[in-house]
Amino acid sequence: MLARHFEDLEIWKEARRLTKEIYHLTSGPKFSKDFNLRGQVQSAAVSVMSNIAEGFERGGNQEFGQFLYVAKGSCGEVRSQLYVAVDQEYVSAKESEELMNSFKRLSSMIGSLINYLKRSGMKGAKYNSSKLSDDSIRGETR
Repeated sequence: MLARHFEDLEIWKEARRLTKEIYHLTSGPKFSKDFNLRGQVQSAAVSVMSNIAEGFERGGNQEFGQFLYVAKGSCGEVRSQLYVAVDQEYVSAKESEELMNSFKRLSSMIGSLINYLKRSGMKGAKYNSSKLSDDSIRGETR
């Protein structure tokens, strides 16, 4: 399937799902009182999905790749902030482990798409009508 809109991208869908989980996690009684950390981790999660969307909408693969690097970095930022939340005992290590692993997987998926864009030689939709396939997003080649 070709991606015509950022909402078609599996990485964006996963980033949206994980952002919802972050918002749920940060609504807990202890976490919600730390306004700075709560805001930072929520912003980092939103940054992942927002950078995927903005980069895609720019229409050029080089620009898209740059935004994907920012999104990938934000995945690391979320994980780092989750360690702070565990250390402050806002959440248990077990509670955060699944989310951390999910953000690691998403970071890997984003990395696969970056590598695909580098290898593809396509310039992007603003230069021609090329669109991304689901296989390229999952890092699969034909």
